[in-house]
Amino acid sequence: MSSFSKVLIANRGEIAVRVIRACRELGLSTVAVHSVADADALHVQFADQAICIGPAPSTESYLHIPALIAAAEISGADAVHPGYGFLAENEQFAALCQKCGLTFIGPPPELIGLMGDKVVARKRMSSSGVPLLPGSQALDSEAALREAAAKVRYPLILKASAGGGGRGMKIVRSDAELVPAWTKARTEAAAAFGNPEVYLERYVERPRHIEIQVAADSHGNVVHLGERECSIQRRHQKLVEEAPSPALDAKQRAELGATAVEACKAIGYQNVGTLEFLMDEDGSCYFMEMNTRIQVEHTVTEMVTGIDLVQEQLRIAQGEALSFAQEDIAFDGHAIEVRINAEDPETYAPWPGQINALNLPGGFGVRVDTAIYQGYVVPPHYDSMIAKLVVHAPTRARAVDRLRRALSEVIVEGIRTNVPLFERIVDHADFREGRLDTAFLARL
Repeated sequence: MSSFSKVLIANRGEIAVRVIRACRELGLSTVAVHSVADADALHVQFADQAICIGPAPSTESYLHIPALIAAAEISGADAVHPGYGFLAENEQFAALCQKCGLTFIGPPPELIGLMGDKVVARKRMSSSGVPLLPGSQALDSEAALREAAAKVRYPLILKASAGGGGRGMKIVRSDAELVPAWTKARTEAAAAFGNPEVYLERYVERPRHIEIQVAADSHGNVVHLGERECSIQRRHQKLVEEAPSPALDAKQRAELGATAVEACKAIGYQNVGTLEFLMDEDGSCYFMEMNTRIQVEHTVTEMVTGIDLVQEQLRIAQGEALSFAQEDIAFDGHAIEVRINAEDPETYAPWPGQINALNLPGGFGVRVDTAIYQGYVVPPHYDSMIAKLVVHAPTRARAVDRLRRALSEVIVEGIRTNVPLFERIVDHADFREGRLDTAFLARL
């Protein structure tokens, strides 16, 4: 932990803009990095300094560690914020930042590595008393695969040990599907994460996806900031997030939060992070994984707690104690976020191109985190998310109504977006009543 004054943001898009804003309010200078394709991006325009780090492909720019380290040295940056995605959970990148005298704004490298290996993370969480679904260790042979499947029983799900975001995941319902799914999962895992290891666990057919936001400093203070419901997903990618979850009452929230806090204390966690759980139809929650970074959906937690999580990240990295204790956190109202993507709302195919006309919603209780503007060209090289629309209201019902109103104000001409999908979601009876699970989209 050390003091710093200039932060290089090793990312792009709305999260880069978000970090720049947090830094500016704390009096910190910022350095944007960008690929050739992002030369006109908003984060490049907003930062105090900008450096081109390579061609459009992310492997040659945002994932190119030597270029990022060189940009930090050239600019005089003394800290690096990784945002989410790209290198945010890369142990080697965090370690190299430290080796080069740069403060990495996130957990220590060894903790990133510990929780980045899902098999190891499951073992550590289990030893800390966190409930797990029945599962296996890493499966390196067909014999081990068949033995584990016989113990866990169908249906089961194969997961990449080193990954997330749905890549390397395969649902298996029978012996005939087992080996082909394992082979394909290993291939996908190797391609996406450079590690073919997969493991399996019991598959819950229609779970809710509940996650707990935590924050921890270097002085031993650990708190939770409540839960987020992230059940509405497509191919394991979240589309809608909200806080609090309609499924949890105050007692369950406190218990799950306390479980997350104790788990973080057990591993000596520092900075912000998220523990993700599956909730079955009986209301039991089982640990899935931990994300050692700021998440896309941190916004809904900020809206119901009034706490700036990105600024808290920066303060923790400076060596400061948390600016609040558990008893200081008060949950106010309800917040919902939708991820607006540049894509066809029916086929989900990416839809890059120039934005010819743009109107973003506003008004009381509406927040939009974005890096787009009129005339901006959405590049085809990166994730298709172009904005996060977040609403806040005293109750969930009023938040849903506010979200419907805000969606009706969105105008993005020149490209297609998934706004029509969200309009269908908010009008669905199950959504309005809070009857959510990961199979929700199949009922639209």
